[in-house]
Amino acid sequence: MGRGRIEIKKIENPTNRQVTYSKRRVGIMKKANELTVLCDAEVSVVMFSNTGKFAEYCSPSTNTKSIMDRYQQVTGIDLWKDQYESTLRSLKESNHNLRKEIRQRMGEDLDELGVEELRGLEQSLDETLVHVRQRKYHVITTQTDTYKKKLKNTHETHQSLLHQLEMKDQHQGYRFVAERALSTANDATQMFAYQVHSSQQNLLELGYGSRDLSIA
Repeated sequence: MGRGRIEIKKIENPTNRQVTYSKRRVGIMKKANELTVLCDAEVSVVMFSNTGKFAEYCSPSTNTKSIMDRYQQVTGIDLWKDQYESTLRSLKESNHNLRKEIRQRMGEDLDELGVEELRGLEQSLDETLVHVRQRKYHVITTQTDTYKKKLKNTHETHQSLLHQLEMKDQHQGYRFVAERALSTANDATQMFAYQVHSSQQNLLELGYGSRDLSIA
């Protein structure tokens, strides 16, 4: 016997409904792939189950976005118009509220505020002022510590340079004293040098000259 005709209506049993959806989803994906291969068609299938599970198929030669763009061009329907308009309205409303809040924080547009709203604004300004002061003190403390470190490093560098200069001056002083002492010794050597006179021919004959007779 052949299979009986299935009545097309919602399957009330959740388990049977899920099983049927899974089987038919696989069948639809298979048929979409066959259309792509056999007919060289560009096919895009998007499905969501009743539990929100997403499934799609798209021909390898294209992508879902390209299919949607072509659909909009052919039909003249803007698929994203409602979403864009909703987003734009939301952004405009947020911008308006922010501008209004800024004006109120600057002391403007306060006439329409009640007592509770004014108290809330006052409290908000006090909290903001506390945060600003804390940040200011933190910045001042950080800058002060940085300047102290730089001043300490500069002082240490200055002391090091002074020490190097003192060592150099001492070295030059020692060298000057040594040169003076050597110069004085040479002068004394020349002062006490003997000169052989012509009357002392016996010394000259022995090979002694005036330099040989100088006192060291």
